[in-house]
Amino acid sequence: MAATNAAATTASVDSGSAEEATAKTVQKRYEGLLMVRNKAIRGKGAWYWAHLEPLLVHNTETGLPKAVKLRCSLCDAVFSASNPSRTASEHLKRGTCPNFNSAAKPISSVSPATAAAVVVVSSSSTPSPSSFVHHNHRKRTSPSGSSYHAPTRFGSGLLTQQPHLILSGGKEDLGALALLEDSVKKLKSPKTSPGPTLSKAQIDCALDSLADWVYESCGSVSFSSLEHPKFRAFLAQVGLPGVFPREFMGGRLDVKFEEVKVESEARIRDAMFFQIASDGWKVMNNDGDGDERLVNLSVNLPNGTSLYRKALFVTASAPSKYAEEVLWETITGICGNLVQQCVGIVADRFKAKALKNLENQNHWMVNLSCQYQGFNSLIKDFAKELPLFRTVAENCLKLANFVNYRSQVRNSFHKYQLQEYGHTWLLRVPKDFNFGPVYTMMEDTLSSVRALQLVLLDEPFKMVSIEDQNAREVGDMIRDVGFWNDLEAVHNLVKLVKDMAQEIEAERPLVGQCLPLWDELRTKVKDWCSKFHIAEGAVEKLVEKRFKKNYHPAWAAAYILDPLYLVRDTSGKYLPPFKYLTPEQEKDVDKLITRLVARDEAHIALMELMKWRTEGLDPVYAQAVQMKERDPVTGKMRIVNPQSSRLVWETYLTEFKSLGKVAVRLIFLHATSCGFKCNWSLWRWVCAHGHSRTALDKVQKLIFIAAHSKLERRDFSTDQDKDAELFSLVNGEDDVLNEVLVDTSSV
Repeated sequence: MAATNAAATTASVDSGSAEEATAKTVQKRYEGLLMVRNKAIRGKGAWYWAHLEPLLVHNTETGLPKAVKLRCSLCDAVFSASNPSRTASEHLKRGTCPNFNSAAKPISSVSPATAAAVVVVSSSSTPSPSSFVHHNHRKRTSPSGSSYHAPTRFGSGLLTQQPHLILSGGKEDLGALALLEDSVKKLKSPKTSPGPTLSKAQIDCALDSLADWVYESCGSVSFSSLEHPKFRAFLAQVGLPGVFPREFMGGRLDVKFEEVKVESEARIRDAMFFQIASDGWKVMNNDGDGDERLVNLSVNLPNGTSLYRKALFVTASAPSKYAEEVLWETITGICGNLVQQCVGIVADRFKAKALKNLENQNHWMVNLSCQYQGFNSLIKDFAKELPLFRTVAENCLKLANFVNYRSQVRNSFHKYQLQEYGHTWLLRVPKDFNFGPVYTMMEDTLSSVRALQLVLLDEPFKMVSIEDQNAREVGDMIRDVGFWNDLEAVHNLVKLVKDMAQEIEAERPLVGQCLPLWDELRTKVKDWCSKFHIAEGAVEKLVEKRFKKNYHPAWAAAYILDPLYLVRDTSGKYLPPFKYLTPEQEKDVDKLITRLVARDEAHIALMELMKWRTEGLDPVYAQAVQMKERDPVTGKMRIVNPQSSRLVWETYLTEFKSLGKVAVRLIFLHATSCGFKCNWSLWRWVCAHGHSRTALDKVQKLIFIAAHSKLERRDFSTDQDKDAELFSLVNGEDDVLNEVLVDTSSV
């Protein structure tokens, strides 16, 4: 008896433990769904979370959570929480929810799978009402015959007398039947309710907005899509007339271009001086097919505004002298003979020749090389000159070719990819040793490490290894911890520099930030060497070599003159950071300031520089310039008023008459030439029609309008970049759902 009671007690304890474990799992799932829904409501998730609300169902006896459900906030229906996306598709999109869309849906709008699930009726048995009252959308029964219950919307007629029709065309007849019904309905009620009626002013305003959107998308939205039947139906639905591509490519485009051009030129005239930015000269690995390049020329104003100037289609082999002529023509085209209004140029190529020649010929100019290109070039330096890079690349290439081209090994590899990652892919092999594709191959190899290790344990690989020496070498490589350490080291170093380059592209730093950026890079490279036990000498040598190629004395001068970088000393003064300069850089500051002022002012400027060095800036003004706030989007700390550095020189530090002229013309200069990115669909169109004068004229106007809009919004990404980010957000939500919806069948 005692044994029986003990067994019963043990069973009760086990049951209680199981219930508690289930309750914890359910609670975790519920909290995960709430998190996903809250993100979605803030605009970072799927649309359907606005209508689906997670519910926690409790056990009536124990009070513990026992299940998670989804409640439709529109109709209060309750569903399983196993697959929210499918529930939304079935319940909301396909019209099951009576309140999601008040307009009645025709039969033709119902997908075949849903139609089959709803209208298939067995002729031999009558289904019980309870069989229709369920919300499990995961399981569907496919019809075995062609008997359809086709409910019609006729008021009378033959079809209403035959509720269970056998349609000779099968399910495909449902669409035709719906069209027939619509035709009968129109004939019976010829006076349909009119759509929305808009005034001419409203129509014109709407079409202007539509045209602006098409122009500013610059190729992402094709003009031919304006004639798409669905788009025309949409226009008709909202009361707008149909539009034609020719209309948008004709006079309307010309008017918009002139409007934007006039505004741009007025803003340039309003500024006392400017900087020219030019990118596209540099040949990138991922450029489009062929030898042609799109060169962008834009204007940077002291107030932080950037304005597009023009697009130029050139070949990749364009000589330095040609670039020099283009840049000078751009300057004179803006300011005529008053060329001193152009303070300088920043470009992604031709620093040693074109930029240097223009600077030597015009002593007031400061011509810089693009820092984004400088960091990308450093990655190429690593790839060419570090033996570790070459070794890792060759090993990855050997491994990728072996896995891709040996069918038995490839099949085994795909099996384990599917098991570990849920999908399969081939390891991407570069056509040549350009580092962009090589880096992609390295990423593929690193992301497949677990599958590759499992392949070695599979029988097909063991069989191949018996006969193939190459297979044994690849197997040894995969087993070798050193190979993976070297691969990770190379990948981390490249990622380190790429991340900094991408941040430079996004932030568009000014010239005063160049020295701190390279110091930050040196620190990160030292940390990398320490982490992976790699000698610092060779890597640091390449960093310094690239630094010298990119360096300009203006880096040091702007760093000293910009109040943003003043350092508080022990006495409370805010002084320029001379202590962080090398002796050579200090001399560069003196030389540059002397060059940028008139000869009779040179000694005055140097005396003012000494005063600036010893007295600095009033602490209150220095703190005001350096005041920061947190960016609500990125979470990073940003300067509250970036223009304050220049404004302090123009309004408060007026006693520095000569030095002040140099400071205001120097510290606003951009250190990157990054700007507008052309959409690839438009670029391909240009390459196909590049010799047509009319076509090029239209394209240049489109690019000008789009670039003007993007620069005004400070939007430096492409639509492709945004789509990729959107897809990554969607995938991220799926990953969260997968984590919280574990073992859905058990609850």
